[in-house]
Amino acid sequence: MDAHLAGRPPRTSALPHNSPSARGRWLPLVAACLGTFLLLVYATIVTVALPRMAGELHAGFGALQGVIDVYTLALAGLLLGMGSLGDVLGRKRLYVLGLAVFTAATLACALAGNVQLLIAARAVQGIAGAAMFATLVPLIGLAYTGRDRARAFAVWGAVAGAAAGIGNVAGGMLTQLLSWQGIFYGALPVCAVALWLAAKVPADHARGAARIDWPGIATFSLAATGVTFGFIRGGEAGWGAGSTLLGFGFGAVMLLAFAVVERAADRPMVPLGLFRTPAFNGLLLASGAYYLGAFAFLPVLSLWLQNGAGLSSFATSLVITVQPVAFFATSALAGGALHRMPARWSVGGGTLLVAAGDLLLLLLEPGASWPVLLPGLLVTGVGAGLVSPVLPALAMASAEPAHSGVAAAAANSARQLGLAWGIALLGTVFHRCVPGTGVGAPAGAYAAGLDAVFLVAGAVAAFGGAVAWLVCGRE
Repeated sequence: MDAHLAGRPPRTSALPHNSPSARGRWLPLVAACLGTFLLLVYATIVTVALPRMAGELHAGFGALQGVIDVYTLALAGLLLGMGSLGDVLGRKRLYVLGLAVFTAATLACALAGNVQLLIAARAVQGIAGAAMFATLVPLIGLAYTGRDRARAFAVWGAVAGAAAGIGNVAGGMLTQLLSWQGIFYGALPVCAVALWLAAKVPADHARGAARIDWPGIATFSLAATGVTFGFIRGGEAGWGAGSTLLGFGFGAVMLLAFAVVERAADRPMVPLGLFRTPAFNGLLLASGAYYLGAFAFLPVLSLWLQNGAGLSSFATSLVITVQPVAFFATSALAGGALHRMPARWSVGGGTLLVAAGDLLLLLLEPGASWPVLLPGLLVTGVGAGLVSPVLPALAMASAEPAHSGVAAAAANSARQLGLAWGIALLGTVFHRCVPGTGVGAPAGAYAAGLDAVFLVAGAVAAFGGAVAWLVCGRE
């Protein structure tokens, strides 16, 4: 795109649509941010609507968990494969297709008459969300260069941070004022605008369907899905349960099959040489660690805020929103400068700051109220806001242009897998101290459970941050 423009003499007439100086130069960013907002909001928006769903759909706890888990499972498990498909078929084409399917699945969620149909529609939503998430970051990278690219990724990171907080608040408001179906109907106009914007974004060039590495896509997607299912089941049924062990075993076998398939492939989905680069591996580790350390404790924290501190669901969502507000402000204000900073400071330092925020949350003691959480939530939000804007660009820079999409998808996949695994792991840690739902549990049990959660989250973030600090670029 830039080479094409550079070869043309300056003119006084209108510039091409995809020129950095054209009137609509930020249109690709707006389209990508709106798509990101949709898919990340719907990872969290259903949480506060679960009690209403349980009553109207006559659903048990396991089915309600499925409404949340199936979306995360599809999103995390298919992200890398969708990145490869986008590299081959064209990112815009796959993004628009994913957005169209996401819109249809959202309508199906609203119309679902029973919990089984709702779970199926949520699964399709997650698959479509993976297609969107895997392609929109490379589309930003293709649309901008230099300072504009740094600004674009900073804005994108801020929107990603804000989406989580808005999802919590919007879910509480729509469910309280309308119904649980309202959280899905409300997205349809936004989806329509996102489709209109996406259609106007300049297309990238596909490499041809003959190069699709179907065995690589299938084996990795099954491996990620199997391991993610194992973590989810471990948190729900116990780490020694048959379904948990089956998930982990299946995932391990598929991961081995993926390595064999990719080694033998003429045109592998993922160049295995990427994983021989310490900086890339450190980037992936930090991606999962900072997301786990910053966000995986929020479900159990929400449980304490409602059952322990006595807040309503809407008030709980407002307290939690302190964190994404800090995330948004940091990404928006510092995002451009972060791209000029060595990765060990932005990724490693930001992840270590998340760990420090987790340790600040240990100020919570029996009898404490919600304000004691604010320092920890602010620091974890700032730390995450330092890491998020630079991840896509660093991942894309670590690979050849032909594999930039799958490299960015690998970083995002590590991020989502860290969240999915972390929620299950930290949930298990919490419930060992606070059995059941926590209703009526003594304050000491709550404090002990949350302290254990914050310590584990902080340890994971500290390890990931330390590794990234040591191995990521120091230039």
